[in-house]
Amino acid sequence: MAQYDRCSTTNGCACFLIAGATNFGLCSYQYLVECSQLTLCENSTNLCPRDYECVHHPRCRDVPICYPVRADNVELCPPILVMPDIPANARWTQNGVTVAGGHGAGSAINQLSGGWFGACGLFVDGDQTVFIADIGNHRIIQWKKSDTNGQVVAGGKNEGSGLDQLRYPSDVLIDKETDSLIICDRDNRRVVQWSRRRGTMQGEVLVDNIDCYGLAMGQQRYLYVSDYRKHEVRRYQLGDKNSTLVAGGNGQGAGLNQLSEPRYLFVDRQQNVYVSDRDNHRVMKWTKGAKEGILVAGGQGHGNALTQLSFPQGLFVDTLGTIYVAEEGNERVTRWTQGDKKQVTVVAGGNGSGAGTNQFYHPLGLSFDRHANLYVVDWANVRVQRYSLE
Repeated sequence: MAQYDRCSTTNGCACFLIAGATNFGLCSYQYLVECSQLTLCENSTNLCPRDYECVHHPRCRDVPICYPVRADNVELCPPILVMPDIPANARWTQNGVTVAGGHGAGSAINQLSGGWFGACGLFVDGDQTVFIADIGNHRIIQWKKSDTNGQVVAGGKNEGSGLDQLRYPSDVLIDKETDSLIICDRDNRRVVQWSRRRGTMQGEVLVDNIDCYGLAMGQQRYLYVSDYRKHEVRRYQLGDKNSTLVAGGNGQGAGLNQLSEPRYLFVDRQQNVYVSDRDNHRVMKWTKGAKEGILVAGGQGHGNALTQLSFPQGLFVDTLGTIYVAEEGNERVTRWTQGDKKQVTVVAGGNGSGAGTNQFYHPLGLSFDRHANLYVVDWANVRVQRYSLE
């Protein structure tokens, strides 16, 4: 996003480049105060008083000034979802870098849970902070860029059903408009919202009595939830427990109107819902209002040929419609182009099971940051790997 571009659904908000930073800015309201009321940043260090940020402002001669950062800035300027710009010929480094975990299985703040209950879903924020559903530790843990330890931001108080507890959470995302985490609290059969404001000690139930696994939120702020026991995906409006069926719902099976143990989800700008249909070894696309899905990846039986998938898990769809899939059974991430010239390539892994920097041992969650770097939960290696865009 360029400097001064509109960055929010609110008119009057703009992206102010932070002085001294590269491609990093603050989304804030342009008219909080007059330029005459503002002071210049400290000349050599760009420092400002507390609750002010040193930025370039389009109305203030474009010199670094100290601009107020309000506590309710996210509510004032709810950000527009920024999709990474991934080139059609993109390539990633083949050796991943561990950005979370990597210290064996455990419950310390530098570890992730292991065994059958290792980490699952993840979400990458705009500042490259990684949020992980640390399923066996019954917590959501965040790792800021370059940190050696994580920070528990929800749960972590042993397994339980209290509002301050989680039980085997499998996925997490951030609702930027309310600055809160939305969590699939899987074995409590509920979806909870947990504010990121300091001092928050418990969550609030958004949806209950659902065997959730994966979550997604589209531009219109509808929440999409996969139910792995009913083999369906439902759409919710936040604050309303009524739902709309958007995929599956016709029993477990391999028909185009069916799903079998759906896992992770992705929703594009057109409200198309992409589903990792795990036990059918395929990815399905359901257009808005459709009665059956469209096969967009796999569906050629279980196997390791490039045209096949093996237990697909995390997925992502870029602005070109290219699909990225973490294959738990094939230990790889594959890229599936669409259109007339369909092509499948391996973008990470594919070198057998192992703990090497170019290997996975059951990859699950998958995401990209705004710079198009790839992040993968390497489940059995109890780590999260980042693959940088070359």
